[in-house]
Amino acid sequence: MSARRYRDDYGIPHLRAVDHTSLAFAQGQVTALDRAWQIEVERHRAQGTSASFLGVEAVAWDSFARRARLDDTARRCHAALDPATAEWVGHYVDGVNDALAAGAARAPEFAATGLRPGRWQPWTPLALWLSHHVLFAGFGTKLWRDLVARRLGPAAARLFAVDNHVTSGSNGWLVAADRTAAGAALIAGDPHRFIEAPGIYQQIRLACPEYDVVGFAVPGVPGIPHFGHAGAVAWAITNAMADYQDGYAERLRRRGDRVEAYGPDGWRLAHRHVETIEVSGAEPVEVEVIETERGPVVSGGPDDDPATTISLRYPPRVLGELGFAVLPALLRARTVDDVDAALDGWVEPVNVVLAADTVGGLLHRVAGRVPRRHPDNGRRVVPAWGADHAWQGWHDMPSAPVGQVAVMANERGISAGLGVEFAPPYRAERIRHLLDAVDDWQAGQMASVHTDTYLAAAGPLLDLLATLDGLDPAAAGLRDRLLAWDRRMAADSVDAAAFADLRAAVTRRLAAHPALAELAEPPGYPEVFRPWLTLTSRVGYAVISLLSADLPGLDRADLLRGALAEIAAADDTRPWGDRHRLLPWRALPDPAAPPGPALAGDHDCVLATSSVPGVTDLCLRGPTARYVWDLARREDSRWVVPLGATGAGPHRDDQLPLWVDGELITVTCDWDRLTEEHDD
Repeated sequence: MSARRYRDDYGIPHLRAVDHTSLAFAQGQVTALDRAWQIEVERHRAQGTSASFLGVEAVAWDSFARRARLDDTARRCHAALDPATAEWVGHYVDGVNDALAAGAARAPEFAATGLRPGRWQPWTPLALWLSHHVLFAGFGTKLWRDLVARRLGPAAARLFAVDNHVTSGSNGWLVAADRTAAGAALIAGDPHRFIEAPGIYQQIRLACPEYDVVGFAVPGVPGIPHFGHAGAVAWAITNAMADYQDGYAERLRRRGDRVEAYGPDGWRLAHRHVETIEVSGAEPVEVEVIETERGPVVSGGPDDDPATTISLRYPPRVLGELGFAVLPALLRARTVDDVDAALDGWVEPVNVVLAADTVGGLLHRVAGRVPRRHPDNGRRVVPAWGADHAWQGWHDMPSAPVGQVAVMANERGISAGLGVEFAPPYRAERIRHLLDAVDDWQAGQMASVHTDTYLAAAGPLLDLLATLDGLDPAAAGLRDRLLAWDRRMAADSVDAAAFADLRAAVTRRLAAHPALAELAEPPGYPEVFRPWLTLTSRVGYAVISLLSADLPGLDRADLLRGALAEIAAADDTRPWGDRHRLLPWRALPDPAAPPGPALAGDHDCVLATSSVPGVTDLCLRGPTARYVWDLARREDSRWVVPLGATGAGPHRDDQLPLWVDGELITVTCDWDRLTEEHDD
């Protein structure tokens, strides 16, 4: 047998193979067995065929996937792979195809939808990667800024200049050897993404004579790209918040069956063809796919409003590269220099990386491709016919020395020169404060950082409350309670809930203000961009900026008094956790499912369980994994995911109570403590 499969008590797969390619086959097999429904949904989403079994609600995404040409881009990138990497990816795909039918038999969703497992192509893992990350770089926020500028004037776009919370983020930190009890570095953190069931990260161990790595895989993609511990070296990433995608306003015209686009050199023929989306329970939908010299047209077309006819330019489409050769190189890494060299080939998404090794090496760098171009490209949609908006090569990726502590939390830091908007500094500053309080960190103590609920971001709004006068007794009493509140978004805190209610009331009142009324009108962009373009959610994340702005007719004190009186009159005594509950995304929702568990935290806490202020208190996005990599003893490392290791069966959600309570599972490294699993 060329590979053997083991499990720990939580069903986490540990794979052992005779060589690198056999291990890739085994990884594909176990992924198909454990996550068949998940990876088949993602394959169909990447192809733009998910509506064929999920129905009309999936049409918007399928249309975007086809118009953005995700599957075609994946084919191009696969064709450009070096032979060794292509062979490795191919063995993974072979493993998926070998076990997909058996995995589908374990997943009830296949029978519920009538979906039959399909066959993966050599480029399918690349297509999944693109599908997961194509909207990571703030393209939706660029559409929002352009909409605000068109409707309220160019200066108004700055009113909403805060991090784009609706996409992605992460915490990560490194504590150097002289600040740890064991005398070797610790790396810890938690990626923040939409929480899905099953989860986006797959705990796994990959071992062969060349390497032995534990970490988080992305189901459907070989290797361990983002968070791994290879024994001698460990690495982790966060989103760099870099701006590497552009939107171009296109002028299109029809010439018979052809479409032409107006660019710097005049009218040029654009690529055009029509595709058909099959829709379960409804008529098929035709999609016109158009690509100009800038990129695929993802909004509008020749017959639509020119203001919303926009092409997307993104590095994998331009380069025909994703950087997949980095993945096997990371598995073979032994030092931070190896990690550093491997990441020089990375493309998308652009990440901040921390790494450490057992001989004292430390690494803090950015990895990926960011184009050089006019500064306006980063701020708004730019005209396709302007030659000064063309890409002009690539930025060098910055790095920084590591002292006793390094923190990455999407703030304006090492990658500041590569982006436009970054996360507020609250999480990064809080993590540094917590790390500075201890001189001899151990892996088991890091959960106290992961689960910190202090909301420094509450300060500006509370400071405004302190200046109010003319309050009735109930509102004054609530104001005094909030000013005395410890600012912790604890699940059992009534005051935390009251603050969230006040923030939501302020959000709704601002969103309804006449000065912003024009932004409430439908924007004319495709439905897939709606999360970035909904006024109430954008206001919810920019409350302080908007309250401080010179909005015509805004009486800030009056608005705050009204919001405070509203919440005081409601007298809701439920604690924060009663309404801040987990709501994972499911491709096949269960309307009868009970409410998720009560959660602590908030989007600007280190425990970043994010809701949408003014829209919902439910948690849609948060820590999709937690980890602590111990460079002294890998067996003291820890990890956890929100649900479980598999998409069905007893390990579907057995880690959920641990995740909710902030506990971590010790990584099992001793093969004798694992149970070997054999195919039926």
